[in-house]
Amino acid sequence: MRGISFELAEGETLGLVGESGSGKSATSLALMRLLPPSAAITGSVSLRRPDGTTEDLMRLPEDAMRRHRGQSMAMIFQEPMTALNPVMRVGRQIAEAWLAHAPRTPKLEVRERVLAAMHEVALPDPARRMNDYPHQFSGGQRQRIVIAMALMHKPRLLIADEPTTALDVTVQAQIVALLKSLKSEHKLAMLFISHDLAVVSQVADRIAVMRHGEIIETGPAAQVLQRPQHPYTRSLLTSAPTMTTPRDRPLATMVRPGI
Repeated sequence: MRGISFELAEGETLGLVGESGSGKSATSLALMRLLPPSAAITGSVSLRRPDGTTEDLMRLPEDAMRRHRGQSMAMIFQEPMTALNPVMRVGRQIAEAWLAHAPRTPKLEVRERVLAAMHEVALPDPARRMNDYPHQFSGGQRQRIVIAMALMHKPRLLIADEPTTALDVTVQAQIVALLKSLKSEHKLAMLFISHDLAVVSQVADRIAVMRHGEIIETGPAAQVLQRPQHPYTRSLLTSAPTMTTPRDRPLATMVRPGI
């Protein structure tokens, strides 16, 4: 990846789109400083504090960065089953997201926070289901559990890395609606990563298009979707089938590398 630069304001959603391998997930891991040790990061990631000052996350020692993960910034991953411990009850997993940054919290308060978090993401019957295991929930419910864990400490930045890819269309719409509601309620800045422009169009205020590790086009969502400037963005839009796509014609293909 090279030359990546963007800003996110409070309450704003930036949709980061591109085909597989374009560098979207690597960008999110770089922001969280979760890339493998072999990866070198140059530049800065500035996080604005509540008092208006900024802090460069790239210059922080690991202990200080660990305190930011889950508090100032949190991440939702594509496949919730890989983010959840299959042999641990979900209530305990949600509780650990809180205890990681507040280990001295009384047990009763932790339980209340877990129930409140499950209720906030619309999981049914939290008092009973907090004792269930991940495999006892549907895919959409597991994603809601991951969202509950991410929002335990009310972070200012939420990174959603392909949060709806493994879900069917109906559940996708429910998760997108939930994220939009939570973003508005908590005034979150959200980086929404996806290869699906139809999903991104429902949630993003601005869109950045990635290709080969670079952002090649960015702008307001309506502008990028309706009046794309880069040939690759136009190819990305026309390669996705819609209800009006002629069935007797092949789908448009992506432009060749180098264009």
